[in-house]
Amino acid sequence: MMLVIRTQDQENYGAHDWDGEGACPQYWKFKGGSDYKITNIPASTDPAEIVELVRGEIECSDDYFRVSIVGYGIEPDTYLSDFEQSQLDYEGSIQFAEPTIEYNEIKGVTV
Repeated sequence: MMLVIRTQDQENYGAHDWDGEGACPQYWKFKGGSDYKITNIPASTDPAEIVELVRGEIECSDDYFRVSIVGYGIEPDTYLSDFEQSQLDYEGSIQFAEPTIEYNEIKGVTV
């Protein structure tokens, strides 16, 4: 099984013409997101703990762009995101896979 962490991207359109003087104008627009796959998680692991361990690797925020975690859940190893499934359906293969993190590679995890 795997843990899938869903994200939402936002772009600050107000920053495009900002000259760096004063406060950056705020005009945030939603721009999609990703499904981060955490593979090979042990059955006894608390998903919330894993999310907290990788939060700093996934989320980011500055005056121009931000990525936020909006949800997570346990999925079977065969899980494909809507984006991956549409590539398979229309192109016959997945050329642009969602980001994947191996559980054993997460800092702070003891195996």
